[in-house]
Amino acid sequence: MDGISKYNSFLALHKSQLVSSGVPEIFWATLCKKLSSEIFDSGLTFQIVEIDYEDTEKNSYDPLWSVIAITNIDPADPTHIYLIDHAWTFKANRVTYTLRNQPELLQRMCNMMRISGDTDDEKIDRVNQNVWKYAHTYAIGGTEFSIEERVPVWYVMDELGSGITHSDNPNFRTVPFINVPDQMTYTLLFPIEYVEQNNIVTRNFVEGNYPDSLQREAMLIPWKHYDYFDEDFTQQEPPSEYFIEGHIMETLPNLDFLNQVLETPTTLKVYSEYAYINEFLTAPEFEIVNNEQDADVLWYLNHFKTFKELSENFPKKFVNQFPFEYVITIKDLLAIVARRCHKSDKNFNTSHESLPAWLPKTFNMKTELPKLVSYYMKRKKADLDNNWICKPYNLARGLDTYITDNLDFLCRLPLTGPKIAQKYIEDPVLFERPDIGLVKFDIRYVIVLKSVKPTEVYVYNNFFLRFSNKQFGLNNFEDYEQHFTVMNYTEDAPLYRLLCEQFKQEWAKQYRSHDWAIVEKSIFNMISELFIAATMKEAPCGIAKSPQSRALYAADIMLSWYKHNKETKIQPKLLEINWMPDCQRACHYYPDFYNDIFSVMFLNKNVSTCTKVL
Repeated sequence: MDGISKYNSFLALHKSQLVSSGVPEIFWATLCKKLSSEIFDSGLTFQIVEIDYEDTEKNSYDPLWSVIAITNIDPADPTHIYLIDHAWTFKANRVTYTLRNQPELLQRMCNMMRISGDTDDEKIDRVNQNVWKYAHTYAIGGTEFSIEERVPVWYVMDELGSGITHSDNPNFRTVPFINVPDQMTYTLLFPIEYVEQNNIVTRNFVEGNYPDSLQREAMLIPWKHYDYFDEDFTQQEPPSEYFIEGHIMETLPNLDFLNQVLETPTTLKVYSEYAYINEFLTAPEFEIVNNEQDADVLWYLNHFKTFKELSENFPKKFVNQFPFEYVITIKDLLAIVARRCHKSDKNFNTSHESLPAWLPKTFNMKTELPKLVSYYMKRKKADLDNNWICKPYNLARGLDTYITDNLDFLCRLPLTGPKIAQKYIEDPVLFERPDIGLVKFDIRYVIVLKSVKPTEVYVYNNFFLRFSNKQFGLNNFEDYEQHFTVMNYTEDAPLYRLLCEQFKQEWAKQYRSHDWAIVEKSIFNMISELFIAATMKEAPCGIAKSPQSRALYAADIMLSWYKHNKETKIQPKLLEINWMPDCQRACHYYPDFYNDIFSVMFLNKNVSTCTKVL
């Protein structure tokens, strides 16, 4: 293949990547040549030197290394683009595991970070603490990749790349780059200003425009020092524009077409995209049909947006979603809605730092990182537990979710996409599992939202349980089976099953002084408060009125201990509300599940398996 053909093939595979990364076109031909010939020539242009602080005391955030240009570098010279190799590529929840199993990598990281220790465990702990000053991240895009494959990857550049220091006014840029033919990842280093010989090479560790300068300052904390990040952590509800940002706009029903109560025919025809409804909805009052036009009930698996059109064209049909219900099913919005029950309490000596007590303290890492940092530092000063669980707004199954008390890591995570940081429940109520001991568990309640204004909510009494597989402790946070409960999607992880009634019997043995009926009442009160908060404001800030709508959600809940007047009590904590929950287990455990749910939803029947909570 001649040079022109090779370059055209290179562009066909990489042009979009180069453009989106902002690599100037002047460097593309050189990059093509260096990749095809595996030319790593940065050593001819740069020199890495260890910084000598002499008599000055070195702080933990001060850099160890610096990179110097050993020749003049002109950004107009097309040859000045360089391939930087990656010393280590890893997932954030596998740091300890990887270092423990790769002693050569551990030693390389210790040399890079100037870490010493008597044991490997000591070295691993110190690398774990320091790696976020060196690590950078990328994610693979494209719908052809699975969700798991698109989880962000972290990497540490080689010694030269890791030696480049930060500047708000840098003279170089670095960007990750995937060479498609061999799927190898490099970092591209290229100048953006003229650099004279013997000058220091710098780059901007936090690129991009940040309207809130404090957000950027917080993201730079790993390389700067703040004794006290003096930011008020009081959270305000954002304007209505925030609730629709990034969402496909949906229409509201025309209530003039729905001013009469929808009449329920003798037999409701149901069109469902969910296989378990088609299989388990067997009550004679319902008939499964294969045509949306013939159906009285439309049960979709994708988000429905056209409520106005439905109300005007098919006013007698029901649909299984409410307008703007995502205000409770997306994690950052759920926290905002729940805080409508909030009352300020900044006393760090109490167990409940905020109300409602059922909401773990939650920050949006994209917009509230300075508040998180301030809150973190205040907790640290008060010597309180500072473990946080960080998770994407809209992913499930524990994907891209991390538990950490490392402030550097917390400040780096906004680079990996929208996330919330939620105070990790450090004192959960545990369950005694045979042969294992006390483990974490969570409870899933299925919720029926029957109407809004008036708001009518039911809970399916048969809840569902998920258990960790290892004894709980505030350690080993990379150990999924110790700290997480969703084992359905984890390869080779055993799944511990316990039905609702079996759990209640065990609970009565394990917690004799805590009546389950009282615990469950507090859970139902929590669900009621949430839906009051979720429907008190007009759309898009709240769930909208829609007489044609019915909806099914699942609330994932943990129980936590707290002290009240020297008495130990149990407080439910809301983790998330799930949209379109998987009800396979419900159908197999309780074959009449959908018969009961649909009877409450559409036939106005009171069934013994459901409790009205609002």
